Amino acid sequence: MKKVLIINAHQYYPFSEGKWNETLVNKATKLLTAKGYEVKLTTMKDEYDVEEEVSKHEWADVILLQSPINWMGIPWSFKKYMDEVYTTGMMGRLCNGDGRTSEEPKKNYGTGGLLTDSKYMLSLTFNAPAESFENEDEWFFEGKSVDDLMLPMHLNFKFFGMKALPTFSSYDVMKNPTIEEDLVRFEEHIQRYL
Repeated sequence: MKKVLIINAHQYYPFSEGKWNETLVNKATKLLTAKGYEVKLTTMKDEYDVEEEVSKHEWADVILLQSPINWMGIPWSFKKYMDEVYTTGMMGRLCNGDGRTSEEPKKNYGTGGLLTDSKYMLSLTFNAPAESFENEDEWFFEGKSVDDLMLPMHLNFKFFGMKALPTFSSYDVMKNPTIEEDLVRFEEHIQRYL
């Protein structure tokens, strides 16, 4: 049985209550439970215990991060979570330091991760339209992809030795949402990669 930790990183704003991210979390939970997976959930709007969250990361085969993209990154509440949980996990539970040794202090940075049998998936919601990405004609992202934008998040998981599953993105969620189509794409993505 696979074990999946779903993290709902949504931060409430009056103009963005988090209903879409919650819908995707609920859909993933339902799909994964139906496949026989054990699922645990952490939500940024709820209080959490740092030690318990480190244990959930150790327990999980897969971490599914469901997050809106705010100001080109994750919400501040999830950054706080990372600062607390991941810093605690650096004490020999999620990694053994940064991978360097006193014999080779300039080599192997980022290779100390202990979660080498684990995977992670980013599932992201954007106000930006899909056409903003991977398009040299678009001024803002200059041809960059979603994964280019999310490089810091990928590196955070990689630091712990985890391997990436393909990223899912839902675009233009405030001005031009395509809810039904996105739900179909999301289900196909979950069924294919988890």
